[in-house]
Amino acid sequence: MAKHRVRYGPACLLAATAGCQRPQTPSWQGYIEGDFVYVASPLAGRLEKLSAPRGTRLTNGAPLFALEATAESASQREASARTSQARARMEDLRKGQRPEEIAAMTARLEQARAMARLSETHLDRVTRLKASGAAADDDFDRARFSHEAGARLVAEIEAQLSVARLGARVDTIAAAESDVAAADAALERANWAVAQKTQNAPTAAVVYDHLYLEGEYVPAGAPVVSLLPPGNIRVRFFVPDASFSSLAAGASVRVRISGRPEPLPARITYLSPKPEYTPPVLYNRENRSKLLFMVEATPEDRPSGGELHPGQPVDVFR
Repeated sequence: MAKHRVRYGPACLLAATAGCQRPQTPSWQGYIEGDFVYVASPLAGRLEKLSAPRGTRLTNGAPLFALEATAESASQREASARTSQARARMEDLRKGQRPEEIAAMTARLEQARAMARLSETHLDRVTRLKASGAAADDDFDRARFSHEAGARLVAEIEAQLSVARLGARVDTIAAAESDVAAADAALERANWAVAQKTQNAPTAAVVYDHLYLEGEYVPAGAPVVSLLPPGNIRVRFFVPDASFSSLAAGASVRVRISGRPEPLPARITYLSPKPEYTPPVLYNRENRSKLLFMVEATPEDRPSGGELHPGQPVDVFR
């Protein structure tokens, strides 16, 4: 019986060589996921301006949008005027009467004191005359009563002048201070309302989308702009049951993204405790391989939102 020698070509040799190589590291399919920040105003109004186009990378505090604030600005001016009015009223009550009134009262006091000194001099003269018998009792009584009346008038004007310098009563001033505090609170509320009509970026992020256009009416609390901060980007991938037990929170993985030359290092932050996104199956040995567990990992170098996009497919491997 003739023997046939089998010749192996180059293709067969390559196939045999490949069969001897170590198997490639298994990878798991997934996609980029992002937690969006939706920026809204607590007040309603017509959208006047969108400051940042979609795709713009913003720094913290950069302007996002502005709503119409005509009514709020008017309320702010009214509150400011009422605050000034209440404060002026309180200061007026603390000052007492006007300087001109104090000056007039002071002049009356000096006049009363001069009359009192004159009546005192007259009383002394009449007293000496009465002691020598040259003045009647009626003259002495008139001089004494005139002097006492002058002294009482001086005391009365001095008391009036002291009261005029004190200002209003303590309770009246306390009420005025309460009016000032209420006016300040109203002004603070008006300033807050005006400030809320203009919203800025709460953190550095990429403008992902506009939910309203300029000229449209925006209800109170409705998001106008959605932002994607770099720190809110994560990788979500799905691992079969056979590999799930080998993963742990904090473990390092690598993420391969189309168009990126080098894998992106990431760290596992969450492992789902139950299978997800799989059809109902019976948990037996034949179909356990159909179970997939969702795992999440966070990129370690925090790439910007312009490099990674939610929904972008990735391959994850150890």
